Amino acid sequence: MKFSKTLIAASLAFVSADSFAAAFQLSEQNASGLGRAYAGEASIADDASVVARNPALMTLFKDKQLSVAAIGVIPDVSLEGEGAPTGIDQSTLDDDSIAPSAVVPAAYFTMPYNDKVSLGFGAFSNFGLSTDFDDDYSAGQIAGKTEIFTVNLNASVAYKVTEKFSYGIGLNVIYADATIVRHAGSGLPFASSTEVVNLEGDDTGYALNVGLMYQLDDNSRFGFNYRTETDITFEGDYSNQIPTAFGGLNGTELPGSVEITLPAIAEFSGSHQLDEKLGLHYSILWTGWSSFDSLEAQVTAPTGDKFSAFNKDESFSDSYRFAVGSDYQYNEDLLLRAGVAFDQSPVSQDHLSISIPDTDRFWLSFGGNYTIDQNSNVDLGVSIIRGKTQNFEEDGFEFESEGNAVLIGAQYNYKF
Repeated sequence: MKFSKTLIAASLAFVSADSFAAAFQLSEQNASGLGRAYAGEASIADDASVVARNPALMTLFKDKQLSVAAIGVIPDVSLEGEGAPTGIDQSTLDDDSIAPSAVVPAAYFTMPYNDKVSLGFGAFSNFGLSTDFDDDYSAGQIAGKTEIFTVNLNASVAYKVTEKFSYGIGLNVIYADATIVRHAGSGLPFASSTEVVNLEGDDTGYALNVGLMYQLDDNSRFGFNYRTETDITFEGDYSNQIPTAFGGLNGTELPGSVEITLPAIAEFSGSHQLDEKLGLHYSILWTGWSSFDSLEAQVTAPTGDKFSAFNKDESFSDSYRFAVGSDYQYNEDLLLRAGVAFDQSPVSQDHLSISIPDTDRFWLSFGGNYTIDQNSNVDLGVSIIRGKTQNFEEDGFEFESEGNAVLIGAQYNYKF
């Protein structure tokens, strides 16, 4: 039935280019790392945001640390129609802004418990997206409004084994909320703005992360962090406005759910102080997207029976992110940063869709840290992200997509 087909497309929208990392992953856990393109995140102990990327680094702080950050995402994701089914003007597929701007906040607190143990808490996000098409978009069955909002609440503890080696472990509680709306579009015997999918749901999942830190000498440090997979089942209400004569629900709400697995993440980083002013940092980040092999949505009928609205093969592949950055102590109060990164997409050419116009991305970043007084400082960072142009076909529609973005972040740090 037509509404089952559109539910397939709607659920695919959980994986969108709006996040500006691989698939729907977010890198923006702080603004201090933004200026380095997030190079060295598992080995640099800049501030309390180490809770998100490597809790073992908390043992390097002698004081209580507080960090509050916000990163603005200004996307430029566009689609151009290259072909359409008979009777549909391909120019009606053009859309120069399918991803709205957003702000990604984060907050962290760390404290030494004694000379061996440190504690930390954080609120941030590792995954999220937002895309929005007009209600009367011609390909409305495979594009509409899609939002996924996640909050990761983390509590961590770190232990200093020796002066050179520490480890940390964190418990993560992830709350996720999703909204998907799809419309009929062109080619169906009712108004193009008719809702053919309206699915809302939320869930809470759990994950662990483990971090290691090794101080080779006074000028070199290495770090590693691993985060486990998280199973999320978005449970909520499913409905559509398709008339019952066409097999629809005509506004009736039924329980619906979509299951996804947030992938495992591992990062290795190194940081080296080359001289009194210049530092070099690098990272290799692996994301286990191969766990995201299929998508299945289920709806519970009035009889109580459950049926699978779809079961679609995704065949994501594990992906890597490579980053190199540096910082330079310009004077006593000002530290300058710069970095570049390559972010690999896990989506193959055969699985691209209007809701997954994912692509490899290149980052160019710069920023800095300014010391206000002996207890407080601020970070500013900017990243310019450029994605490759992609051409793909979906359900008889042909598209050319392009995704770029600018990230602007600010962060306040206080120690006491």
